[in-house]
Amino acid sequence: MGRPSRALLSREIIARAALEVVDESGADGLTMRALADRLGVKAASLYNHVTGKDELLDALAELVNAEIDLSPLAPDDGGEEGRDWRERLAEYARGYRAAFIRHPNTIALLARRRVEAERQLLGYDALLAALGRAGLAPADAAEAAAALDYLVLGSALETFTAGFTRPVPEYRPGYPALAGALEASAERGGGPGGLDERGFELALRLLLDGLAARL
Repeated sequence: MGRPSRALLSREIIARAALEVVDESGADGLTMRALADRLGVKAASLYNHVTGKDELLDALAELVNAEIDLSPLAPDDGGEEGRDWRERLAEYARGYRAAFIRHPNTIALLARRRVEAERQLLGYDALLAALGRAGLAPADAAEAAAALDYLVLGSALETFTAGFTRPVPEYRPGYPALAGALEASAERGGGPGGLDERGFELALRLLLDGLAARL
């Protein structure tokens, strides 16, 4: 008998299909029926691989978090002299944010639920260990990790720039400070997302400098 033409289902195949559904249709679009339709199977067959929505979301979290590079959080092996902990944490934070900018619709699904995916747990453990090596006490490290989460996920979810859709001159009569700020920011370049990037980098720098001041 020949091989089946359709790939067999697995937890990973289902999770990847779920990620595609969320990327395309948003958090509300992820249903077991929509997922089954994408995979070309009956919804009941999905339950042979995931027990329900909670396990599906854990698998989804595993996929997205696997895109985050944890190497900047690893102990320094001596080969990066002069690269302090703030620079390494900043590199990690940028990679963390980039993963969720690629998949912003997953934030609504993952940000307020349990942390159970192995890759999520490894990420938080690596981050807290790095903050500990920088000199933060465990309770301070936990607060710093939470603050970094708020900054990264908030900036991946919200775009400051895209909220102002009128031509800048239309804001000037009633909101002159806003118009002036938008105009000056545009002169710094970077296109429509330039202000968002600079805002994130400013907040990240202030956070890391603030932590350094506590040490």
